Amino acid sequence: MPSIEEEIQQTAFRSPAHRTQVNIIYTAAWINQQTTQALRPFGLSIQQFNILRILRGRNGQPATVKLLTERMLDKMSNASRLVDKLKEKGYVRRQECETDRRRVDIVITDAGLKIINQATEAVEANMLEHFRNLDDQDFNELSNMLDRLRG
Repeated sequence: MPSIEEEIQQTAFRSPAHRTQVNIIYTAAWINQQTTQALRPFGLSIQQFNILRILRGRNGQPATVKLLTERMLDKMSNASRLVDKLKEKGYVRRQECETDRRRVDIVITDAGLKIINQATEAVEANMLEHFRNLDDQDFNELSNMLDRLRG
């Protein structure tokens, strides 16, 4: 497996912390590329995939755009625009809240559940293929270090 130095053709870094920062950014972009590739056959972006996963996890309970925005992995995404695109595809529907007419609830449709289940299988298979060099202990250790990094 090539080192970060080999991947980006850079021989030196200012410090171990700088090397780690570059490695994390590079690896995050690599994971996004792999995920994008796995989602391509389903016509979903990573952000749309994230919205559908959030809605599926609500087990039939509606969500507001505000809730989706708070829970999204990519905080720079426009959740309202993403919901509109998913609505055009028939994967979500907007409905007026029964208790507050000013609020609009977002609900995943049966077609949305079907596509998110299929896309999730593809993303997870892709992940297993590309992460085969790591075992559960490695995953736990890496995840714990990333949690510590964020403080």
